[in-house]
Amino acid sequence: MKLSIDNRELDVAWENNDSVKALKGILPLTINMHKYGGFEQTGSIGQSIVRNDSQIDVVPGDIVLYSGNAISVFYSTSSWSYTRLGHINLNKNELNALLNKESVIFVLKGE
Repeated sequence: MKLSIDNRELDVAWENNDSVKALKGILPLTINMHKYGGFEQTGSIGQSIVRNDSQIDVVPGDIVLYSGNAISVFYSTSSWSYTRLGHINLNKNELNALLNKESVIFVLKGE
């Protein structure tokens, strides 16, 4: 999968799990994400997909599935019950500049 946020293509290390496989099955996907909690951007994928939530600590760059029907991308740390999807390979300052705004456009496409 290829991810771009606000038209910037990003290097992502995707997890090898059933949720990522299910996400690939609903591509292409465009999500109008919004800032939440001062540490993430989040948005609905429009349907539920398979999930395997567990209590995890997330770090800047982590991409997770929340409640089976939303994606969150982190620019700071948090801890909650999520399913890991991947990690954006940018440093904390780059992630903060990219994500710490009111909204972003998150686009997933196939390879």
